[in-house]
Amino acid sequence: MRRAVFLDRDGTLVDELGFLRDPADLRLLPGAAEGLRLFNRAGWLAIVVTNQSGIARGLFDERQLAEVHARLEAELARRDARLDAILYCPHHPDHGRAPLRMTCTCRKPAAGMLLAAAERFALELGACWTVGDSLRDLEAGRRAGLAGGILVLTGKGRDELARASAGASVLTAADLPTAARAILASTPEAAPDQGR
Repeated sequence: MRRAVFLDRDGTLVDELGFLRDPADLRLLPGAAEGLRLFNRAGWLAIVVTNQSGIARGLFDERQLAEVHARLEAELARRDARLDAILYCPHHPDHGRAPLRMTCTCRKPAAGMLLAAAERFALELGACWTVGDSLRDLEAGRRAGLAGGILVLTGKGRDELARASAGASVLTAADLPTAARAILASTPEAAPDQGR
């Protein structure tokens, strides 16, 4: 069974800056690499799924986004952590011009990016999790049929939790390492190798 954790980018792995367009501005959040290493060592795929409407808005292009992502992967690699894929949605329903101005099936909370990754990597979605700092990250996971989702209280996570519907059950974690430990503990057969 192939499992993955689907990770939001901004506010979960890197500082939440609004629209990150310059690789020099990228800063890993404390614990981001540690959390990823836990998944890497447990044999889980780590897949970023991120809304990047700055492309539709004309704030940056796909080449600039690729440079940001190359910097992200390099910073993680320097800390012995890796991502297996980065998927992004360039669309926005209200901003930009066609074909990027559209209501699509990939922009979270839609599940399109997760479903595409499941097909690409032959994932068992019912054994996968999502981690993000937005309720729409968790909703995308719910729509894709994931085992669960955790809202990290980094980025906009605390504000998002305050906006959660009264009585809504939302799993939370202080940061990515805390979320990773909770997910791996809930699936003991996939617990990280303590000898590494």
